[in-house]
Parts: sequence; structure tokens; C-alpha cells
Amino acid sequence: MAAIDAAWHKSLELGVPVNISVCDVGGNELAFLRPDGAPFMSGGIARDKAYSVVAFNGLPTGAWHRIFKDDEPVWHGIVHRDRLVVFGGGVPVYVDGALVGAVGCSGGSAEQDTQVATAGAEAVGTTSA
Repeated sequence: MAAIDAAWHKSLELGVPVNISVCDVGGNELAFLRPDGAPFMSGGIARDKAYSVVAFNGLPTGAWHRIFKDDEPVWHGIVHRDRLVVFGGGVPVYVDGALVGAVGCSGGSAEQDTQVATAGAEAVGTTSA
């Protein structure tokens, strides 16, 4: 799968082994890669990052803090939702302006995970409508 391949190559470029998950717009996982050296537990986090993006209509996981940090009831309530990830590493995939899925990565810093996920998304579409 092109998204997995591009994301994996970006992780090699950064020198950070990360788990990579690609899901469709319904949150169904289409592909997953856990390369040698990627933290075992972050596989589930990568999956949840991709799921979080499509569950909220394309909102990148890294946008949550910026948007909701000053709304304490929302911020402290929503972070307890199962499978919701509110830090970087999950990005949407758009094709012809339509949300078609997401890429989630975990194993590096939030910034590294976002760079890797973006490379995967841009291999098959764009990260904005």
C-alpha cells in the first residue's frame, strides 16, 4: 500500500521506527505496519490516531489541544473517550476534496509521528479538503 510505504520511508529518513495504521472513512483498518524497533504498545495508539481522525470528520489529532485547551469541561471530558487520541500523529486523507480515510503513526514524538503520517497521507491524497 502506497501510504504505508511512504510513511515507512519517512520514518527511516527520520531514524524513528513507528507503527503505521491506515483506515478508511468508516474507521476500518486497511493496513498496518509495525517495523522492527517500533514500540509494541504504540501499535494500538497508531490505530486509535487514525480512527480518531475519521471519527471526527477529518480533524487531525494534533489539532485537539489548540482548539479545546481553553474549554475545560470539553477538554477534561472528551479525553476520557475510548479510542480518542488528542496529540499529533493522526492525519486525514482527502481525495478530490472528500475525506476517504486517515493515517495514524505512533512511536516517535508527536511531531515525528505527524511528519510520518503526513508522508503516508500525501502519497495517496492530500491532508486537507
